[in-house]
Amino acid sequence: MAGDLAAPTRSSAQQTVPLRANQPIRIRLGGYGPPSSGFSLALKRIGERVKARFGDEIDLKYVYNILDVGYRADDINWLVEDGFLTLGYQSSNYFTERVPELGVADLPFLFPDVKVARGAMDGRLGQVLTAKLEAVMNYRILGYFESAFSQVSNRLRPIRTPADMQRMRIRARPSKVQMRTFELLGAEPKFLDVSELIEGVKAGAVDAQENPFTTTVTYGVHKFHRFHTATNHFYLFRPIILHRPSFDSWSQQLQEEMRAAVQEAIVFQRELHVKEDDDAMAAIRNEGGEIVQLTAAEHESFVRAVTPIYGEARSVYGRDLLGLVGL
Repeated sequence: MAGDLAAPTRSSAQQTVPLRANQPIRIRLGGYGPPSSGFSLALKRIGERVKARFGDEIDLKYVYNILDVGYRADDINWLVEDGFLTLGYQSSNYFTERVPELGVADLPFLFPDVKVARGAMDGRLGQVLTAKLEAVMNYRILGYFESAFSQVSNRLRPIRTPADMQRMRIRARPSKVQMRTFELLGAEPKFLDVSELIEGVKAGAVDAQENPFTTTVTYGVHKFHRFHTATNHFYLFRPIILHRPSFDSWSQQLQEEMRAAVQEAIVFQRELHVKEDDDAMAAIRNEGGEIVQLTAAEHESFVRAVTPIYGEARSVYGRDLLGLVGL
């Protein structure tokens, strides 16, 4: 598949053209995780179901990790939008520059647990964000994978209160809401793409980073960060994005099968993620890492520290949108 994605420039992206009746439909599924990750296994699940139904009528291939062929994680956006990839996934934060409304889901401490968060993304909140994305970008959104709750890791000291994060340089995603959150916690946020994360951690360009435990281990950060804290500050999700002209050109049967395959893969990925998180915590401890579980009072100190962001959000997002996240 490296031959299909050999030149990492947007100008080289292939546009979808009508296929002759005797040609198979090309479907390329891509992401930015190793083949063993839950996201890659979910992509494989999608592809296998569609291939089993349509056989030689489709030409289906995978690019499990575009970082391996010279791309950045944020290149997923245009690779799908321009039709170079047919289907991919991306953290919602990477769309906030073009679709600012998605920033409402970046607000900290929105959801008390995974069940509530999933209900929101599978319900009205997810429907509204899907419509916002599709109105601006060349996508069909078929659902949401789950990264779940983010935790903080760092190389300096255990974190139990916001005071422990003072002047700590922390890697953040390209989200104004997330950047502001870390500023309120006293840290110094710095954007690094996933492709830059591990080198930034190794070189000491940042002192800290935040990700679900699974992602921290997937990218090897736990080998360089001793201190980990279960802050549960952001709930992260990843829209499953399809190149709209490709999807809309398919037969109704193929569209329906793809939708069904994605929904099946979402259930699979979310269930797998629970075990991955447990395995990741074990891997952190096996590497000599320490995991701090906050008390209720300690957790509340983080919530109080970021309280100003909710007032600021009311001047940015409409009442209806804020109502979907209980604000």
